[in-house]
Amino acid sequence: MRAGRTLHIGMSLAPTWLSGDAWRRADSGIEGHFSSDLYLDIARRAEAARLDFVFRPDTLFLDARAVEAGPGFASLDPTLLLAAIARETSRIGLLSTMSTTFYPPYVVARQIQSLNWLTNGRAGWNIVTALDGNENFGLPAMPSAQERYDRAAEFTQVVRALWASFPFEALRLDRAAGTYADAALVRPLDHEGTHFRVRGPLNLPAARAPIPLVQAGASPEGRDFAAAVADAVFVSTPDREAAIDIRKDMNNRAQAQGRAHGDVLVLPGLSLYLAASRSEARELFAHTHARADRARKIAGIREMTGLDLSDWEETRPVTAADLPPAPAKVRSRTHAELLRRLIAREEPPLAELLRRPEVTGSAHWRIVGTVDDAVDEILDWAAAGAMDGFIALPGGCLDAVRLFLEGVVPRLVEAGRFRAAYAGETFADHLRD
Repeated sequence: MRAGRTLHIGMSLAPTWLSGDAWRRADSGIEGHFSSDLYLDIARRAEAARLDFVFRPDTLFLDARAVEAGPGFASLDPTLLLAAIARETSRIGLLSTMSTTFYPPYVVARQIQSLNWLTNGRAGWNIVTALDGNENFGLPAMPSAQERYDRAAEFTQVVRALWASFPFEALRLDRAAGTYADAALVRPLDHEGTHFRVRGPLNLPAARAPIPLVQAGASPEGRDFAAAVADAVFVSTPDREAAIDIRKDMNNRAQAQGRAHGDVLVLPGLSLYLAASRSEARELFAHTHARADRARKIAGIREMTGLDLSDWEETRPVTAADLPPAPAKVRSRTHAELLRRLIAREEPPLAELLRRPEVTGSAHWRIVGTVDDAVDEILDWAAAGAMDGFIALPGGCLDAVRLFLEGVVPRLVEAGRFRAAYAGETFADHLRD
């Protein structure tokens, strides 16, 4: 990014600070996991820090095996949660996740536009195709990546057309003439495509503010889709060079779609384990992952790469020469490719490999340290052109959330890399700052 350009920062409302064993801390707030109060408090703090948006990821399945050790993917419906938060906030964007594989487009168009009205233009849609959950929706298997993104492209086209089918300009509210709306401006879609038949129009007018679209896939199909429609992409980038490569690639793909350089903001996920000292931060991270299942990590590596490390010594390096041909089918090709890239570049000993974000999490950028450490690394990535901003994923404890919002963000403001005040009223305004 250009020197001095303002970063765009979002805050995840997925309780990453409850992951691993962190929920067992006395101050975790786990009892409020299914209440709006916990998330409302964080959203208010994020708004006080002038963040662009808060973001609620979502899945439509539950791994029942994992529930014994932690909350995992058990969660409130994101759009309902954000609607509850809407009444208690006034400026921050509210980004909800909805799947194009499982929902019908009419329902998504109506729910997100409803949130846009309830928030006075602060709603956004995080478009996902999903990796799991097919059996909850009558599908014997997940469609291929190409099939999912073909469907997502048509799905998004239909949603945007539904939003346009009853435009804001159609509202007249002319009491004297008795004209509520100009019916000539409200038109059906009569859409008949490969995946959907939708007549329309939507039974809700579009709010005045546009709705930003964010996309969370990083596969080639996902990047092409995002380059065509997204205002921002949420990506996994475990190191700075990976982020630089993805940002360059996204700009090239966007320009190939006729869009301008920088039209698609690249926002890596940033996992933050923050404390007053580096030793405390390392202890926080270690405590959070103390019960991490080694066997499950080994199984994950085998699923992603085809390499079985179950009998390897902890000190033995894992090298590119050890990697078999990539499996024909993996749950996440993006995650698998990042893991293979790590092994080929660094050839880490097994013990180190098992600690890396490509294995222990979603391959997100990770900082374990102090506020100073976080600020220095964020500024370094920004100066290198690795990102347009990031989505904060504080981990380990609620104090990490506070240290990020009340420690890191003000320092970024002092450095001229983040806004001191909101310039606009809507989510779209924030992304244009």
